[in-house]
Amino acid sequence: MARAKKHLRKSGRRHPLATVALVAIGLLVTGGAYAGFSQTSATAEVDMKAPSTIEAGQKLFGANCATCHGMNAQGTKDGPTLVGVGAAAVHFQVGTGRMPLAFQGPQGMVKPKQFTEEQTLELAAYVASLAPGPSIPDSKYLQADGDAAKGGEIFRINCAMCHNVAAAGGALTQGKFAPKLTGVAPSHIYEAMITGPQNMPVFNDANISPQEKADIITYLKYIENKPAVGGITLGSIGPVAEGLFIWVIGLGIVIAFTVWVTAKSN
Repeated sequence: MARAKKHLRKSGRRHPLATVALVAIGLLVTGGAYAGFSQTSATAEVDMKAPSTIEAGQKLFGANCATCHGMNAQGTKDGPTLVGVGAAAVHFQVGTGRMPLAFQGPQGMVKPKQFTEEQTLELAAYVASLAPGPSIPDSKYLQADGDAAKGGEIFRINCAMCHNVAAAGGALTQGKFAPKLTGVAPSHIYEAMITGPQNMPVFNDANISPQEKADIITYLKYIENKPAVGGITLGSIGPVAEGLFIWVIGLGIVIAFTVWVTAKSN
């Protein structure tokens, strides 16, 4: 009887690793929530025109960017001038991890960013203080709540020839490429349109209005989140991949079936 009670007590105990797992899950959830909150609040609280923000940005610039762009952002043989590029260009390049460059190449590559959102805004504020340029877009254009159909039409006319109609990206010349646009923050999509990074042309408000830019963002987020009703997307990279699939897989199955039928008939 005593042995049975002892067994029941043991069977009701949690595994020693259960506590560790619960603590780890709690830390992950708390850390993720804090990171999201801190980034949102940093964007809301940083005063881009405050002297203290500009001074902090100047210090960050001198310690991390001046080697290539010059102490006064005037440019050097290793990097272009940043005078007049505006806050939007800095927020895009630094916020996507393209800057600072990991290595010299055909174009800057997306990688984990090295600065917090607050530091990125401080850098942007300093560069914006040097000369007028495109500013960080108003949040009302970044909600992905515009006209997706209209945005899709504008995207196909102006952007699809490089980024693909499904925004899957595409190859350009001399080792360059148009990146895929899935998983890109709305602010960075808008900033790319108004600053024209690397090979991309600039789409100012005279070319594409702010609301039309908001519609493009709505379209991109729609195709990013909607299910693939046609089945396997094959990377959404167009007819070459689809044709290759048909020839290699589809025709291969037909040939294999023909050989099997022939063997059976003999």
